[in-house]
Amino acid sequence: MKKDYRNWVADSELVKFEVQVEETDLQIQADKNLTEEAKTACVKYRKIIKKYGLQKPEFLTSLLPLPQDITVPLIIQDMLKAAQLTNTGPMAGVAGAVSEYVALDLLKNTPEIMIENGGDIFLKTKVKKKIGLYAGESVLTGKLALKIAPQDTPLAICTSSGTVGHSLSFGKADAAVVLAKSGALADCAATAIGNLVKKPTDISMAIEWGQKIPGVKGILIIVKDQIGAWGKITLD
Repeated sequence: MKKDYRNWVADSELVKFEVQVEETDLQIQADKNLTEEAKTACVKYRKIIKKYGLQKPEFLTSLLPLPQDITVPLIIQDMLKAAQLTNTGPMAGVAGAVSEYVALDLLKNTPEIMIENGGDIFLKTKVKKKIGLYAGESVLTGKLALKIAPQDTPLAICTSSGTVGHSLSFGKADAAVVLAKSGALADCAATAIGNLVKKPTDISMAIEWGQKIPGVKGILIIVKDQIGAWGKITLD
């Protein structure tokens, strides 16, 4: 996926920097440059996920939920729980989970944070934010922005697309966006909801299904020139 969408968050006074660890590619905004701290956190959580994947190889490959395990690290528990709530595989939530957990580590050193990981965002802000919506070749790309109020953060904003990027999707939505407090849940829910959308007339059905997922705060779906939204979605 092209990274020009990374410029679609309205400019702020926060310091911008990027961290890459193997396949993980984070763009981060914080009060100060926390590159080393972010890299340390990213390596830590990637190691946890890899280690669990060696113990339970199906964790890395399953497209269906796996049993919860309260003996494992919290990031793994979150991914397992999110998969169960959305009927997806746990790795559907990996980008959102990593964004959240790296952000939580960095919040020890900064009062505000925004981390973007493959189009998935985790945000803690003290001011209103506008986040542009990237929906591939849809005519609505670049014409709409999500408005995020500081009191609604920390918040995960995750996007699944059947027409953009390399992530696995069985749907045809240009963008299925989910807001939730949990990064893993927002990511898994976006995948699950996006999978339901094959054509514009599926939007209302997918939203009706998605709003029943415990913890989902808002849903936005774009297919071609059609859009549907539910919950705490405010557009600009």
